[in-house]
Amino acid sequence: MVDLWSKKILKSVLVPGGAAWLAAVVLLQTGIYSPTVSAAATYYWVAFLAGFLLAWRFRSSRAFFTVLSLFLAHRALVLFSAGRVAAIGPGHIALEAISLLLPLNLLLLALARERGLTVPSIAPWLGLLFVESVFVAILCRPGQFTSPSFFHFGFLPASWFHWSRLPQSASMAFAITSLILLVRLCRYSKPIESGLLWAFGAAFLGLQAGGTGRIGTAYFATSGLILACSMVENSYVLAYQDELTSLPARRAFNDALLRLQNRYTVAVVDIDHFKKFNDTYSHETGDQVLRMVAAKLARVSGGGQAFRVGGEEFTILFSGESLHDVLPHLEILRMEIEASSFRVRGGHERRAVSHGTDRRKAVRSKRTMIRQKPAPAAMGGLSVTVSIGVAESNARTRHVEQVIQTADKALYRAKRAGRNRVEVVAPERVRLKRSIA
Repeated sequence: MVDLWSKKILKSVLVPGGAAWLAAVVLLQTGIYSPTVSAAATYYWVAFLAGFLLAWRFRSSRAFFTVLSLFLAHRALVLFSAGRVAAIGPGHIALEAISLLLPLNLLLLALARERGLTVPSIAPWLGLLFVESVFVAILCRPGQFTSPSFFHFGFLPASWFHWSRLPQSASMAFAITSLILLVRLCRYSKPIESGLLWAFGAAFLGLQAGGTGRIGTAYFATSGLILACSMVENSYVLAYQDELTSLPARRAFNDALLRLQNRYTVAVVDIDHFKKFNDTYSHETGDQVLRMVAAKLARVSGGGQAFRVGGEEFTILFSGESLHDVLPHLEILRMEIEASSFRVRGGHERRAVSHGTDRRKAVRSKRTMIRQKPAPAAMGGLSVTVSIGVAESNARTRHVEQVIQTADKALYRAKRAGRNRVEVVAPERVRLKRSIA
């Protein structure tokens, strides 16, 4: 069975860039669809216009300059080859030069931090593109028929690259950059990383097709479309997924409530003494605690789906499951979190008092802080526990808001009873079920 992490990686790899790239390959390579010149041109301008507008709207410098690099690369090919696939002359020199420069640009953009569309952030990229444009223009000046010899320098046997229209050095640059983009995608699992990888792949196929003409133009248009789709997908992820914990966020939780069946169970989870983690060990440590607990919640058994609904509060929905069925799974979850040894990375506690306070008050304040801070675990880390309140839909609680309120009451009961426990507010004539921490 593929675990949640693998499913997430697989989805981020294939959606939306992989699907668009595969569709383009199937349509264009197999001959199922052969676009006319006007259709390819329309597709090209619409895709790149959408890419530019979305990158500007989302203020993404990485996406904007990726789109711009692909667009300028194709326009240079069209200019120096007069719109035809060239075997020699300035058009072919431009193809070889761009096939070396484009991987470099996309690799730099992939490794760059997102800094928005501000003057300090865009100036270096504009300068780089200007220098590259001058370089290509000099190489492709009138009267030139062959490219510089260093374009064809290679370490491997030439027979290995007989399938490629591009020089060996360019093919190697594409392979290395593709590998780095794939590693980044598997590490970060973000739509924009997927867009960079698949747009890069579409551009490679476009260059293999000569860069111009109907097929080459269609592939470059696909690279622009992939980037536009990845930006839309990225905005969706930001809206529906919590960035810190990677759990579905409140908007996703609200949508899930609309899909609940007649029978379901809601569990409300709260991290015990979370404010003291922040006050004692800093907010960075608090973020580490949230990520650790969220990782446990994401793997809850029993068919539950966890959401971060705000702060240190989480909710787990068990659609189609009864309270009796989910209680053992929640108890296992509580014990797994309690058994986890959490280590503070910084190793330093936040100072609770300033140097200008009275010494006796400072000592008392320090003793109070030490008494109230989260207890260390057996292996030298911090002990993290959660309290859980559970409620089930029934005839007395027909609306989901009532079920959530009932689960909240159970959570408050767990807090008052000493925390680190699972509590149920039972209906009348039903015995109260508790777990003993």
